[in-house]
Amino acid sequence: MPFSFRRIWGEATAVVDKSRKIGWVDVLVVVGLAGLFFALISMARGAVHRPLENQEIDTSVWVLPWYTFQSLMRGLVAYLLSLGFTLVYGFWAAKDHVAERVLIPLLDILQSIPVLSFMPVLFVAFAGLFAPSSLGLELVAVIMIFTGQAWNMTFSFYHSLRSVPQDQQEVATMYRFTWWQRLRWVELPFSTMGLVWNSMMSMAGGWFFLISCESMDLGEETFRLPGIGSYMKEVSGQGLLLPQLLASAAMISMIVMLDQLLWRPVVVWAQKFRVEEGGSQEAMTSWFLDWLKRSRLVAAGWRWISLLKREPAAKTAPTEIVLHDPTRQSPWVMRFSLLVFMALLCGLGYGAWRLLWLLFQVSSDEWLSLATAGACTFGRVYVSLILGTLWALPAGLAIGLSPRLSRMLQPVVQILAAYPAPLYFPFLMVGFKAMGITLTWYSIVLMMVGTQWYILFNIIAGSMAIPADLKEAAVSYRINGWHRFWHLYLPAIFPYLVTGWVTAAGGAWNASIICEYLTYKEVEQVPWGTGLGAIIAGSPSQGKFALLAAATLLMSAIVVVFNRTVWKRCYRLAESRYSLNK
Repeated sequence: MPFSFRRIWGEATAVVDKSRKIGWVDVLVVVGLAGLFFALISMARGAVHRPLENQEIDTSVWVLPWYTFQSLMRGLVAYLLSLGFTLVYGFWAAKDHVAERVLIPLLDILQSIPVLSFMPVLFVAFAGLFAPSSLGLELVAVIMIFTGQAWNMTFSFYHSLRSVPQDQQEVATMYRFTWWQRLRWVELPFSTMGLVWNSMMSMAGGWFFLISCESMDLGEETFRLPGIGSYMKEVSGQGLLLPQLLASAAMISMIVMLDQLLWRPVVVWAQKFRVEEGGSQEAMTSWFLDWLKRSRLVAAGWRWISLLKREPAAKTAPTEIVLHDPTRQSPWVMRFSLLVFMALLCGLGYGAWRLLWLLFQVSSDEWLSLATAGACTFGRVYVSLILGTLWALPAGLAIGLSPRLSRMLQPVVQILAAYPAPLYFPFLMVGFKAMGITLTWYSIVLMMVGTQWYILFNIIAGSMAIPADLKEAAVSYRINGWHRFWHLYLPAIFPYLVTGWVTAAGGAWNASIICEYLTYKEVEQVPWGTGLGAIIAGSPSQGKFALLAAATLLMSAIVVVFNRTVWKRCYRLAESRYSLNK
């Protein structure tokens, strides 16, 4: 039958309850979408017409709603980029075993490179290209936020694709699913729970560097964008207490709104993708999702979209079933993958050559100091990881296993994780200095404060994915206390826990650039050179780009070696021994 929008719209509206008239819910939906559209147009117009050199940030409290909205839009655009990157990169790495040998170590490197290391290159590439408007600066900010979001989502999706239950793979093969049908009906549903919770963590990770993304220091110049991050930095620098409190309230309000209007409905929707073999599970609810279901316009629009993407029914099972390797790709897909892989290798080779030219400018004494700094930062990162796990493991299990606690604490965890930690770092430093705590220990605590959420969110996702029938079996056989934790909970969440460790470690390496190099009005600057993060943070403002490149390279090398020797073995253990789906 030929494609027809009129036919599809007729089919969509035919299933909608026509006895219910357009109500106030539909009016609010239309008004909200119209307001969002015009606000985005206004934001885009401002980016195009605002000069790059415009450094003025209005400190009036009346601009807070508009500044908060602009920061929110940058975060959401960066998230959409992160989601697209996750689906493509994670799928490629999981399905192409040749490319996987380069893609996964490259992902280790990318997640360990601090956000500020990207900034000089991005600024030259985009800000100069779109000068004199600030559109290029907007793109730089979005990409910098993207670099704080994408990696943990990609790791989660990649690991989920590698952990799809064998029986589901065999059913897809038996019914001769194409790669797209297999992805849509088997692999994406299985990956949804971990992807949703890592998406929430990604948004929180993006807010962590919000101030740095909206207020960029390059040499003696500072380039700022209107947003809640640059506003907070401006009023903090001027010592304006009331605007600081109102900015914090605006940030918290934005996080709560995002949780209630986006993440809570998505979490409720994702429950239908749980891997269950029986057993009962308390249903989760979302007031906003229930509210949207009352809209006739939303129902018709959703039905219309489902008809547009409707596919022919899958082929019926053949009489004689021949199972084959589910990871086998068609020849043209393999050729395309090889072509992209070769292009990636060429790009990496060119980048390595340019990097080598910079490294020749670093003296032997500077390399020695970098090695010492790397050892210091390494110790801080993994001690903070251990401390974060000690509290996140029981807390994550409690939240994930209890729908009531999840409903109560999800917004709280979202606020704590998403609130830009660098804003309260200086206040923690004041308390640490008053108690006589040394640089090493308060750097560890600051890293833990900024990165412990990666572990918590993954544990929550793993706990919520435990099949209810297994929990009921544990109750029936009276497996309680430590035995239940050791024989059920830990094996079930271990794959998620490893993902949390890997992403938290990468986040801690990133956070080191702030935790080891802080400046505040009431606190003197921490001497740089005590860690790799401090060297990376201090190098751009002093124009030492060769030292910046060397420190970034050393940090990446440490992360890759540790990931290849420790985390990779943990992943193999999770897939072979601690997987409930094999």
